Amino acid sequence: MTRATKIYVAGHRGMVGSAIVRQLLAGGCTPKYIITRNNAELNLTNQAAVQAFFASEKPDQVYLAAAKVGGIHANNTYPADFIYQNLMMQANVIDAAFRSGVKKLLFLGSSCIYPRNAPQPMSESALLTGPLEPTNEPYAIAKIAGIKLCESFNRQYGASHGVDYRSVMPTNLYGPGDNYHPTNSHVIPALIRRFHEAKLSGAPTVSIWGSGTPRREFLYVDDMAAASVFVMNLDKASYDQHTQPMQSHINVGYGSDVTIAEVAQAISQAVGYTGQITYDPTQPDGAPRKWMDSGRMNALGWQAKVDLTQGLALAYLDFCANLVPEHPSHP
Repeated sequence: MTRATKIYVAGHRGMVGSAIVRQLLAGGCTPKYIITRNNAELNLTNQAAVQAFFASEKPDQVYLAAAKVGGIHANNTYPADFIYQNLMMQANVIDAAFRSGVKKLLFLGSSCIYPRNAPQPMSESALLTGPLEPTNEPYAIAKIAGIKLCESFNRQYGASHGVDYRSVMPTNLYGPGDNYHPTNSHVIPALIRRFHEAKLSGAPTVSIWGSGTPRREFLYVDDMAAASVFVMNLDKASYDQHTQPMQSHINVGYGSDVTIAEVAQAISQAVGYTGQITYDPTQPDGAPRKWMDSGRMNALGWQAKVDLTQGLALAYLDFCANLVPEHPSHP
């Protein structure tokens, strides 16, 4: 990447996309060479519109961070939306990128691509070795298709056209720009909001979905953005050395996991909530454990920097700075 490299960040208003833009700017990228479009300006599910955009802008690199995302409740409620919209966005962007001559593209997937009962920590080789977690299977199928799209373009057009499309699989992400919707968000932002509102109202208890025993790995989003830029700009020999043509994705994780009960306690401390935490085992737990094997990334020379305590403090500051009260009584 040079200062004059034209870079399209798809999904720049999302948590990961906005972090990638911050990372690019911090790394010296000239703002006028970072190309962005919001959904009103460019509907990524519209193939003709996407192809026209690429033909006009002709970016040199693409970060494909656009996606329809949500937690267990959202995935269970809107499975058709999750598989259709993600499949369409990915297919349209990757195909249009190729047609317009883009050589370098980075696709951002998800840890949910791995089987529900994959051996822990989950290595890249676990892909397609067993059934997926039912609650988010449609989303996971779409993300697997994105990986295979990148691999297929590499296999068919790598030698002839210099195509080099790469994929990174983040673990559970949190941080600035997250979605704090009361029911359609992931576990950390949902709990930040719930503990914050409990603190304001003086609620004596906060109930957490599930048993509290599942283990999850969490990565601060700016660490993920740094990893994304790192992988995008790796020389091809190094990338190829640590991947295979039909297993080319790379996991990006923090390196350790915690129980939902432990993260709930950490969030309550970050928010300053002093009441009791209870658990509702009648609600779904999701997968029993999700911990990524980040050995490939570490071998390439990258390591996460922001620990959970520091990251949660930063995430809560962001939540408070951007809070839109749902009720007039909220300050």
